[in-house]
Amino acid sequence: MLEMKRPLTAEDLYHLQLVSDPHMSPDGRYIIFGLLRVDRKTEKKYANLWLVPTDGSAPPRRFTVGNQTDTHPRWSPDGTSIAFLSNRQDEKQMQLCVIPFQGGEARPVTEVLGSFAGFSWSPDGRHFVAQFRQKDQEAIEREKDEQKKKLGVVARHITSLTYKSDGVGYLPQEKWHIWTFDAETGEGVQLTEGDKHETEPCWSPDGRHILFVSNRHAVPDLNPDATELYLIPAAGGQMVQVETGHHGRKFSPAFSPDGRTIAYLGRTRPGDWAQNSCLYVVPAVGGQARNLSVAHDLHLSLMTLTDTGSNTPPPPPTWSRDGRHIFVLATEQGNQPLLAFDTVSGDYKRLIDDPGLVGSFSFNAAQDKLAYLWGTQTMTGQVWLHDMATHESTALTHFNQDLFAEIAWGQLEEVWFTGPDGQPLHGWILQPPGFDPGQCYPAVVEIHGGPMTQYGRAFMHEFHFLAAHGYVVAFSNPRGSQGYGEDHAMAIANGWGTVDYADVMAWADVVAGLPYVDATRMGVTGGSYGGYMTTLIIGKTHRFKTAVAQRVVSNFLSFYGSSDLNWMTEHLVGIDGQPWDDLAQYWQQSPISFIGNARTPTLIIHSENDLRCDREQGEQVFVALKKLGVDAEMVLFPEEAHGLSRDGRTDRRIERLHHMVRWFDKYLRKHL
Repeated sequence: MLEMKRPLTAEDLYHLQLVSDPHMSPDGRYIIFGLLRVDRKTEKKYANLWLVPTDGSAPPRRFTVGNQTDTHPRWSPDGTSIAFLSNRQDEKQMQLCVIPFQGGEARPVTEVLGSFAGFSWSPDGRHFVAQFRQKDQEAIEREKDEQKKKLGVVARHITSLTYKSDGVGYLPQEKWHIWTFDAETGEGVQLTEGDKHETEPCWSPDGRHILFVSNRHAVPDLNPDATELYLIPAAGGQMVQVETGHHGRKFSPAFSPDGRTIAYLGRTRPGDWAQNSCLYVVPAVGGQARNLSVAHDLHLSLMTLTDTGSNTPPPPPTWSRDGRHIFVLATEQGNQPLLAFDTVSGDYKRLIDDPGLVGSFSFNAAQDKLAYLWGTQTMTGQVWLHDMATHESTALTHFNQDLFAEIAWGQLEEVWFTGPDGQPLHGWILQPPGFDPGQCYPAVVEIHGGPMTQYGRAFMHEFHFLAAHGYVVAFSNPRGSQGYGEDHAMAIANGWGTVDYADVMAWADVVAGLPYVDATRMGVTGGSYGGYMTTLIIGKTHRFKTAVAQRVVSNFLSFYGSSDLNWMTEHLVGIDGQPWDDLAQYWQQSPISFIGNARTPTLIIHSENDLRCDREQGEQVFVALKKLGVDAEMVLFPEEAHGLSRDGRTDRRIERLHHMVRWFDKYLRKHL
């Protein structure tokens, strides 16, 4: 008897277990990683550490337990201990903790008030370096007083343009600085101070110096790309800038094994967000930096969207033991391959290049084994092991496999098609489960956010959820997307809603031309930039029967300054100037300027605490549509930020999906 499979549901989000941040032990025998889960009763999200042997002799086992968040696991250099960040002592405060590998209780190393943004062991295992933002004592006392009175915040005194961040809220006045902590006593030493941020610290191989990134411009808020590399003695002292001869953004630095060279990622043109992130090397004593990747038109940062990610931090460029190669991740045509660049010639080889996404990677000390996080369009990210000698890869974890085995899935088809200007464009078609080529299905065109991102070979719960409700789901990467070369990404600079709109319409033509799609029953949706495009579409064409516009960007005149991007809206859109100098440039690229033509029934979905796209952006669209007599509804989610669909509270993510299907069903089902 054939086993009946069920459709994917929105509630399956409760059952997903998401793997994060795998790191291999120095001897190559074990991999430590995080596993994220949701407690349905409380709607809280927790993470524990898990361990898996690399020889496949045993399944993964839980290494830490409890309803807390344990993240960022890192092996000590001798492999006897694992350090990690945890809020096990205080739900609101992460501390640096250490646990013996052979067993025993985790102990907190630090007792500090503030925020960590990563750490690493010193080469001798006696200290940690951390990017840490300490709470000011005056702020602590003020918070205590406000809590005691139960009256809330009295006022916010804002002096910096970077005063808020989506998903975080209003930022503290304190800056990120570089600290070291004794691995035994937890004694902390603040190495840097002042009114500038210092970030991304890493040790020199001899443990004598710490390399970091900082923007020391007199007005860093208005010059965000003026980052430079600095060195400071690990024991304390004066910082020294590493002269590179490279004027532009620099990030993710890493020392070569002999300490003589620094690799880093960077860009050259200030304010040009569409340009490639490139791989540079420079002598540690300073000199002229060399761009190793400039000849290859590759974007060496991770820009693929998924709604089942684990917030794993991407690793910095990683050197081979002999210093001849640098390993780095790329965004490329829907994939995220792991590449190995030759440090002399600048040529590269593809180390992990199967269709899918490498989310992070970690070598053992001998570099004969590689652990990496790997996900595809049909499975969430898992821990994989790659043998550097045989070039064979093996999956070591299979979380969600039993859940996925219960579900009926639709088939995915990859499509390359010719765009309106003759350029190749890339997309995918997801068919409903139980697909019958003799039937005619309604379709939903999905448009990604960014726009300098890509849809790719990542598992998207939302897409499969819509397919499970009988929709053909189509998604593509129009011009403006990342991963297809710099010209492709830069094509919409100061031209949003032009060639990108043409590409989306060409994709809609492809979808409408499928023999199993009913061209009269097509919907469109997207969030952020995708919400921008959805709103633009309903003002420029009536070809879609309905639309769902999410976390909308509708009016660049009011978006400027109200977004946490602030004045950098100029950089986002590629406009050379401010609204008060050139209203026309901002207005003609704003979807609200076309809204008077709208006739398409539209659902607007927005988060009330969205600091990236303020909810007024969606409210403008809702009010305009109601005034025009267009059927429109708006769903607002309290407390949620811009990333609701990816990492919002699970019950709210589910409610969002139910509203989407309800709206599409209203207009795209045959009986209506």
